[in-house]
Amino acid sequence: MEQPTTSARVALKFGLITGVILMIHSVAIIVTEQYMNSWLSTPIQLIVLSICMVLAMKEFKAGNNEFMSYGQGLGIGTLMGAVSGVLLSIYSYVYNEFIDPNLKTNILNKVREQFETQGMSDDQIDTAMAMTQKFSSPGFGFVFGVLGMIFLGFLVSLVASAFQKKEKPAFD
Repeated sequence: MEQPTTSARVALKFGLITGVILMIHSVAIIVTEQYMNSWLSTPIQLIVLSICMVLAMKEFKAGNNEFMSYGQGLGIGTLMGAVSGVLLSIYSYVYNEFIDPNLKTNILNKVREQFETQGMSDDQIDTAMAMTQKFSSPGFGFVFGVLGMIFLGFLVSLVASAFQKKEKPAFD
């Protein structure tokens, strides 16, 4: 008899796939110097995560006689977010610290330019830049990257699980 597919195995597999896709997306954004364009970042991350999550839930159901509880779906989505968040955060750390350490400076310069075009005073800009630098440290970036993807995975799985769930009959 074939063993049922576990939610952890499916979540790890699709979390890795999602993380790799998002790393490739990140490289594309950096190469094209579109890192300040938030419309190319967050929506695409959400779309990639959603598609991969639906595929993960379909694979889980296929390996479990087409059954998946709402809780199993939430678990798959949250673990997928955690795995892809860790992978993406490690990649970001390595890239920013060793491959292109000037990227952070370039981004901070663009942020300063945005503040100036918004008409902020020099004192306001200096205060905002100090906060921006504090929150763009490698430690903060890693922690918030992982927590952000876990949260995003959980939110997406709330919706995806509702549509994908199919409970086992009580007297089967």
